[in-house]
Amino acid sequence: MGVIVNLDVMLAKRKMQSGELAEKIGITPANLSILKTGKAKAIRFSTLEAICEALDCQPGDILAYNK
Repeated sequence: MGVIVNLDVMLAKRKMQSGELAEKIGITPANLSILKTGKAKAIRFSTLEAICEALDCQPGDILAYNK
């Protein structure tokens, strides 16, 4: 299974659109989509920090690990 990205859940809780988040954190909507769908092989800590700051959340709120 691996790491699950729950970005859609936090976006819904914060009533924020993907495009707005992408603009706030300085990545393209296409790259944000790759993160949201779980197709990303890695995420930079700086990007994770920017997402957490923009969504006012902790990394554990958007990332989960399933065996």
